Amino acid sequence: MKQNNGEIRSIGVFDSGFGGLTVLRALLEQLPGADYTYLGDTARLPYGAKSQATVARYAVSSARFLVEEGAEYLVIACNTASALALDAIRDAVRVPVLGVIETGANAALASTATRDVLVMATAATVESHAYAAACGERGLRAYEKACPLLVPLVEEGWIDHQVTDEVLRIYLAELLAESAEKELSPDTLVLGCTHYPLLRANIARAVPEGIRVIDSADVTAEQVASAIPHLKGEISVAQGSRLFYATDSVSKFRRLGEKFLGTPIDEVTLIDLGG
Repeated sequence: MKQNNGEIRSIGVFDSGFGGLTVLRALLEQLPGADYTYLGDTARLPYGAKSQATVARYAVSSARFLVEEGAEYLVIACNTASALALDAIRDAVRVPVLGVIETGANAALASTATRDVLVMATAATVESHAYAAACGERGLRAYEKACPLLVPLVEEGWIDHQVTDEVLRIYLAELLAESAEKELSPDTLVLGCTHYPLLRANIARAVPEGIRVIDSADVTAEQVASAIPHLKGEISVAQGSRLFYATDSVSKFRRLGEKFLGTPIDEVTLIDLGG
């Protein structure tokens, strides 16, 4: 780990799988000089099918691992863990912790003029109503839509595929119709899953003019950069270290992970965090 007079240099990024690598990708663009440790808890996914107590147990063990490995700042790049376990994680570790739901809600607040917001997310995140709650705390109305087909399409690599575009068209038509029934006038759409940034261009083409698309990965990286200002200006410094850990098949992690990160992943270390 780099030392800089006690200032934060090492950032840990956690997800139940691969989607959080889109957040890491955005962080690398914003703060290339930081040291990064990424953990994908692939042996215990999907978190969305687990109880809140189980998600909290898994997420806390992962967060503690990252801190033990030297992380001085944690980014919970998992919507389910951010929705169900953020308080438990913050109670368990003594480093700053940022979750992707609060960053999405902050970005929505900064974006919207109508104060009406749309959210596309997985079924588990929608069922938690975490985005609606976070937006409500900021004086916004949010309408959430579960889009369960998008994650498998992304993991299949069908980014530029007519099937994906048609699925998006249907989901967005339903989302707009349902929000109109609620008498909302949305001008902002939050991508509430870390897989969805890979579909940002597709979604931006499909939404009506006047609706801004909020990329959860980009806005999370921007808010991390703002929280660690001494790293924000270090664009020209040497690249920091990048360590990758997974709790299941490292070959699958490398294969899928490179799609999300956008660069080769040379080495992934397999770890066992228990049940």
